[in-house]
Amino acid sequence: MNASLPDTASFILPLESSSLDWVGMEQIRLPLELQEIDGASQSASVTATADIGVDLPGGDNARKGIHMSRLYRALLQLSAAPLSVESLKHCLQSSVTSHEDCRSTQAMMRLRFDLLLQRSALLTEGESGWQGYAIELEARLAGGKVEISVAVDISYSSTCPCSAALSRQALSDRFQAEFSEAGSVSADQISQWLLEHGSLATPHSQRSTATVTIRLDESASSFGLLDLIDQVEDALQTPVQTFVKRQDEQAFALRNGSNLMYVEDASRRIMAALKHHPEGSVIVRHFESLHGHDAVARSSWQPGGE
Repeated sequence: MNASLPDTASFILPLESSSLDWVGMEQIRLPLELQEIDGASQSASVTATADIGVDLPGGDNARKGIHMSRLYRALLQLSAAPLSVESLKHCLQSSVTSHEDCRSTQAMMRLRFDLLLQRSALLTEGESGWQGYAIELEARLAGGKVEISVAVDISYSSTCPCSAALSRQALSDRFQAEFSEAGSVSADQISQWLLEHGSLATPHSQRSTATVTIRLDESASSFGLLDLIDQVEDALQTPVQTFVKRQDEQAFALRNGSNLMYVEDASRRIMAALKHHPEGSVIVRHFESLHGHDAVARSSWQPGGE
């Protein structure tokens, strides 16, 4: 360090000495390597944006400001090795340790990135495509304890149960109108009629998103990203697809028909699948094709709750 250059953060006293909860930087671009995806023999290189900061206590010995470069150095160390729970904890501790002269005791960091996973087609053998998932990792160090939460956005398709029932009713009414006086009707006649009129009224469905956040157990050694995504998609049964041929599209339509969902249904399915996590929250959004507004459900659970 060049001693001749002024360090205003250290030697100029603040005009006010109030404590600050968080001081740092946001939206720092950072390359990261995800070595572990729940034990799978695959790694992923991602470009992340990082927020990082520490608290700045006030009082008689208050500092005017923190040293941003020290936080930036901690982030560089984070990206120099595969990202893990332990490296995240070490980055937070380094941020606090490097600001002992500021009496900082707390640190917080957020990492946001898109994770690409290869997903197989529903029926077409040997075909797959890349599905993207927006991930956010948040880590906090306070009172010597680190808490880490994982959030992921998962896109899926939802078909409205009410719309499906109304479509079935319209089809039934038309069938009754055309065949009520026909006496006996053969299976071939019914089959042909359905081919011509089965889409008389179609239920509305839409692309939907579930934002799922879970807090990692203190003993967790993995972020559990792949497991979390798989658990949510298995619960919903209608995740959006990548590679699609006609047989895959028909299979997807059958899945939608077998999994009619309001936002309430989707939210409860996800909560039931993730109840083994000690704490979490779910935000479900159905981007309505019937309305110009969205249907939304929010839910959360905590230790000791239902």
